[in-house]
Amino acid sequence: MYSILVIDDDPAMTDLLKILLTTNDMEVKVVNDGQSGIDCLNDFSPNIVVLDLMMPDLDGWKVCQKIKQMRQIPILILSALDSPRMIADALDAGADDYLIKPVTSSSLIAHINNLVRRSKTANLIVRT
Repeated sequence: MYSILVIDDDPAMTDLLKILLTTNDMEVKVVNDGQSGIDCLNDFSPNIVVLDLMMPDLDGWKVCQKIKQMRQIPILILSALDSPRMIADALDAGADDYLIKPVTSSSLIAHINNLVRRSKTANLIVRT
């Protein structure tokens, strides 16, 4: 079982992702702002973070940078932004993968599985 932290300011999106991921045997914690996502890492050790970019106050690029300063954890950006420059900026901020909303559930699960597999190979601690 993977543990996943979902950070997105849209409660409908976090609710949908929680349902989708928990039905795929994943433990999911959702938060609806960037700072709460960063704070959550103090008591929740996810295998992966699914992060939106466009959030008020602390945007996804800054959240990504702060998370990578704290931990070496895979970050999957899930955003409606499909500009090549925005994608490049997210990857430069430390994101490990980028998917554009809307995305099929099978594609999202495949990307999550791939990132967790790669993190295992990199000798990161992964709960099974």
